[in-house]
Amino acid sequence: MTTGPPFSPMPPEAGTDLRPVLVSGDFDDLRSSDVRFLQEASRYGPVTVLLWTDEAIQQHTARPPKFAFAERRYLLQALRFVHQVLPLPRPDRIDPELLPPRLGLWIDSPRYASPVRERLARQLGWVYQAIPESQLQGFPLPDPLPDDPARKTVVVTGCYDWLHSGHVRFFEEVSALGNLYVVIGNDANVRALKGPGHPLQSQDERRFMVASIRYVTQTMVSSGQGWLDADPEIRRLRPHVYAVNEDGDKGGKREYCLQMGIEYVVLKRTPAPGLPPRSSTQLRGF
Repeated sequence: MTTGPPFSPMPPEAGTDLRPVLVSGDFDDLRSSDVRFLQEASRYGPVTVLLWTDEAIQQHTARPPKFAFAERRYLLQALRFVHQVLPLPRPDRIDPELLPPRLGLWIDSPRYASPVRERLARQLGWVYQAIPESQLQGFPLPDPLPDDPARKTVVVTGCYDWLHSGHVRFFEEVSALGNLYVVIGNDANVRALKGPGHPLQSQDERRFMVASIRYVTQTMVSSGQGWLDADPEIRRLRPHVYAVNEDGDKGGKREYCLQMGIEYVVLKRTPAPGLPPRSSTQLRGF
């Protein structure tokens, strides 16, 4: 199903001239499999996502999207692996003026790969490739972002199960305070605090998703227990600021920061402009 040379599992060598990469899809209800695909696609060049509009999804699937275009675009634009996101009104017809001026690779995931999409790519003059499922296994962490020594060190903690736009907005706001370190709750402690069925996603998957957000400097998994399960990591980091949202302002965190000499910041839980409020509990249904 490919044109040109077979798809190489190895990205281009450092210093080579990377070609533009084009991907297209609805990216509705963004999951780790979607993010892994975008991570792999980004190894071959800067990724432009042609994101199906709400009307395009309705026409193609005979159902409305679970998440509206604005929210889907917000999540994609927050990923470190995405260069730009453009609306696509017709999945079966692409205006060449939407595309980067230089021809490159149209890369598909196993979910979207098809002869129809290959023909469309060839009509546009792009080389078509499909990433095999075997290349999308596991949750390899992206490299940490450079730490700016002129900025404060900021830590946040949480479960971050079923990553959503509310989480991303929180990271976006907190990153304005300094270099953002996120400590993900370990599986055993999340289960002890929240009960059976939690977390829905493993600590490795949750860490991968958070590490993929462009506002996050570095991630780690907590090694302690209780509401202050990140205490060992915080003592190693020695942050200037510990930030929480209103829901997370509990468990003795305020008193802990007073004792440790850490500035404690509580942010209101407000969605990004134009987006609805989101919670993991709402999305999971429990």
